[in-house]
Amino acid sequence: MTRREAITAVSAARIAGANSRPRLGLIGCGGRGRYVARFMQEAGAAFAAVADVYASNAAAAREWAGAGCAAHGDFRRLLDDKEIDAVLVATPDHWHAAAAVLACQAGKHVYVEKPLAYSIREGRAIVAAAERYKRIVQPGMQHRSAPHFAECAELVRSGQLGKIHFVRVWNSVNMIPDGIGRAADEPAPEGLNWEMYCGPAPLVPFNRKRFLSTYRWFRDYSGGYITDYGTHRFDTVHQIMGVDAPRTANASGGRFSLNDAGEFPDVLTVTYEYPGFVLVYEGILTNAFGLGLRTPGMKYYNARGPYDRPNGMAFHGTNGTLLADRIGYEIFPELSSSTWPPRTSPDGPAFRMERKQVIGADATALHARAFVEAIQGLRAPVARIEDGHRATVIGHLGNISYRTGLKLRWDAAQEDFQNQPEATRLLARQPRAPWDLIGA
Repeated sequence: MTRREAITAVSAARIAGANSRPRLGLIGCGGRGRYVARFMQEAGAAFAAVADVYASNAAAAREWAGAGCAAHGDFRRLLDDKEIDAVLVATPDHWHAAAAVLACQAGKHVYVEKPLAYSIREGRAIVAAAERYKRIVQPGMQHRSAPHFAECAELVRSGQLGKIHFVRVWNSVNMIPDGIGRAADEPAPEGLNWEMYCGPAPLVPFNRKRFLSTYRWFRDYSGGYITDYGTHRFDTVHQIMGVDAPRTANASGGRFSLNDAGEFPDVLTVTYEYPGFVLVYEGILTNAFGLGLRTPGMKYYNARGPYDRPNGMAFHGTNGTLLADRIGYEIFPELSSSTWPPRTSPDGPAFRMERKQVIGADATALHARAFVEAIQGLRAPVARIEDGHRATVIGHLGNISYRTGLKLRWDAAQEDFQNQPEATRLLARQPRAPWDLIGA
């Protein structure tokens, strides 16, 4: 038996006993990491170690976790602890793959925040590691734990909405005029290992806009709005429509108005052709209205004013339209008659299905609990790593189409493009030495 097989066997034996207090490690101790970790702690997990390249973040997480929690500047030291059963990876996107793959190699189960990976090939490396080392790797796609999205899937698959040939996903926010702003390069703050923060990305001078809450606006570390917010919604489209890959992707847009340090377009639309339907993604940073169409008494995710509906999905069926977001859904029925003007009766117009409104809730707490219960052997994983990867691919395809100017022809089985070498080159990047830790 090899050392890795021995580690895996020991960890599996410990968890198989439905350990009432599994020991976890937190890799990436910013706000999102501590937020999700709190739900895992409430579900019965104990955080035995934390790791962050920024010492103040690690110290804050260690203080939160309580007595006995170790803090590390290098997450690999955390992985050396054989008493840790699983890790929560909440680093910037460009570190997800290395942390997740090395955790699997060390015999740990893994919860990875979305988007799953910085690139398509790094995402596949995580899937391969989960399979090779027989680890539970749950993507942070909390929509999979939301009861109201399960209801939406049943509504569509039962045929109640009729045939669906058009689906729309949108993310809208008004960042005009200054966006994330600008900042001059400066020395890195005390306690920050900036060289390791950059890691596989190019080493550039420290700039606070590239750090903490605004790192997602830089291509060195992220895929922008479409991989950040879009990934959740692409996963839900896959769940509801019963699909996992498009045949083509065709993007258009530009950086028209924002005057800030960010690098991504302020208007991005991508059209994806799936078998039997078309999906259109809209990422708009210059206007927050989104779909609009608000209903009195309903709650809408991230709505800031009386008119906006800034995030969601629309499934346009022949019997009605399903509008859904993270905290609820509505059905708007089609008229029963296709004639014009529509036939009416003394009772008013007739419809092909019933109007419906359902108020749901953010499922992050349920998703975190599901992971803890899965590693205890109390339930099957609620979200498959393959599904998390397939959803993340969709945002990457949009970015690759935008960067190349091509309508992409995607071969999902091979995870490559059909005779489009300029696009194939963007499936991965060469990590900066010495940070090619997994060879993806």
